[in-house]
Amino acid sequence: MSTFREAVEAKDAAAIEALLADDVVFTSPVAFKPYQGKAITAAILRGVLRVFEDFRYVREIQDGVHHVYEFEATVDGLQINGCDLLTFDAEGKIVDFKVMVRPLRAAEALAGRMGAQFEAIKADALG
Repeated sequence: MSTFREAVEAKDAAAIEALLADDVVFTSPVAFKPYQGKAITAAILRGVLRVFEDFRYVREIQDGVHHVYEFEATVDGLQINGCDLLTFDAEGKIVDFKVMVRPLRAAEALAGRMGAQFEAIKADALG
């Protein structure tokens, strides 16, 4: 089994999905309410893999079941900096997944790109 970081860096959507708990809660930096469940979270993450360019993790911090992965990427020519904040359960599955990004212009570009494909993301989640 891959670690989360290995799966993301390999752009291995299946490995990422395998690390998600069935009842994972995903908190997006650009949506008001969190998303609940593996299917929608996996579909959103597949969308993110399509949107981010030059993605790389630059720092990783672990404290027991809590992991923070700082990343840098490009969205529509804008540099974006963010953090994936993850909580794992006893089986090593991600139960809480929160993303925070900056600066505002890049976050707005991310929101626009993800919003443009969100109907496809919802359809993907429904299978």
